[in-house]
Amino acid sequence: MKAIDLIAPLVIKGITSDIPQALSISKITQDTREIEKNSLFICIEGAIQDGHKLVEEAVSRGATLIIASKKITVSVPVVYVADTTKAMAVLADSFYEHPSQRLRVIGVTGTNGKTTVTHLLDQIFRNHGETTGVIGTMYRRIGDKLFTTKNTTPDSITLQKTLSEMNDAGVTTCSMEVSSHALVQGRVWGTDFDVAIFTNLSQDHLEYHRTMEGYAHAKELLFSQLGNSYQNTQPKYAVLNVDDSVGRSYQNKTAAQIYSYGIEEPADFRALELKTTNKGTSFILLFQGKKHPVHMQMIGKFNVSNALASIAAAYASGINLASVIDSMEKIKGVRGRFEVVQGVQNFTVIVDYAHTPDGLLNVLDAVNEIKTGKVYCIVGCGGDRDRTKRPIMAEVAIANSDYVIFTSDNPRTEEPQDILDEMVVNLKAGTYQMILDRKKAIQAAVNQATTNDIILIAGKGHEDYQIIGTTKHHFDDVEEVEKAIKLKNLKM
Repeated sequence: MKAIDLIAPLVIKGITSDIPQALSISKITQDTREIEKNSLFICIEGAIQDGHKLVEEAVSRGATLIIASKKITVSVPVVYVADTTKAMAVLADSFYEHPSQRLRVIGVTGTNGKTTVTHLLDQIFRNHGETTGVIGTMYRRIGDKLFTTKNTTPDSITLQKTLSEMNDAGVTTCSMEVSSHALVQGRVWGTDFDVAIFTNLSQDHLEYHRTMEGYAHAKELLFSQLGNSYQNTQPKYAVLNVDDSVGRSYQNKTAAQIYSYGIEEPADFRALELKTTNKGTSFILLFQGKKHPVHMQMIGKFNVSNALASIAAAYASGINLASVIDSMEKIKGVRGRFEVVQGVQNFTVIVDYAHTPDGLLNVLDAVNEIKTGKVYCIVGCGGDRDRTKRPIMAEVAIANSDYVIFTSDNPRTEEPQDILDEMVVNLKAGTYQMILDRKKAIQAAVNQATTNDIILIAGKGHEDYQIIGTTKHHFDDVEEVEKAIKLKNLKM
């Protein structure tokens, strides 16, 4: 792309020298390791590294144009802007030719349920013959091709590149998790969302947002930035959980038309008469005054809420309601989300990603609805994250389980024992076990469980690693459960 055309949308504060009319840009990046010949390098001031200090390296690697907000001296033209992060979003959208405008993009934000809702939507659209894409915690997927992801929501360049690759692959609908960090940091600037979904808000990420009000405002950005146009060719919809007071407050924060959903509160899509068994959950969907029976294979009230969000978004996207319900009933679930581990045993093991007090409570409520024996809960808390939720997580586990084992999650750069000590600070000694080694904790629960008991292993879900220090070590809860069950069966 011609450099002069690429920078045309920017509000430019100054240019150090004329940009040659013939200069073409083959790549845009903020990472010097990715630079190739004729790259445009964007100086981003991050928490660890300031790109303005890397410009000489960038030029030596092949950068022929620099975007900066601080004065620098290099041998190639420098374009000065007020905010390089915003400039990066503008440039990424322009360089990849506005890819989100050629897709149906559905964004999902909230504390819990983002991964489940994006995957439910993905399977609904796939069941209706579409080629789909997913961006989120577990991976980026384009059609059937999987790509690893570092963040739930990638930076603006990676995001627009991914959406462009979806265009090339014939993807028609992208279901995307939108994190609060991404919204505050402008990673989704330039992305044209068609439907924005709010799931819920409960305590998490206060190490970053500091207060619940700041956290709620971050999520709000997805809805306040949803298009202000009511053109028929590309209508915008907000899908809001009105059982959550924050979701109700967002109704006045967006210009988009709204579909509400809920269980407790009156809503456009409301679930009534919930019934849960160990085979699934059934409910009556009330929509536009008519009742529609729904029988889904997923378990729990929280999954009914996830289903309602998905049904509403699919309907807003133009799919017939009866067809949406039919698809929903066929879906078995999502990896690491209330995932029942298959094995030869007379008790049940469930692996779930629940890592917030509200998420853990929701899952334990679902477990207690279907239990016929004792409930074991194995749980920890991540290091370098919100410390204030640690004792709350422990209290939720104790109040809703028969046996609790506190263990290491992803300790990162904290001492694992310190994390567990903060979790149990308000608990009475003797009411729980503490086994630092997660593998041994799983083995202990499996060895203790008897007929009809349920073991919930919470916190990591789909993750196949454990972060100790700054290193990722392979660790998969499902694999460790399967090994523990085999060992127990051999001893019997």
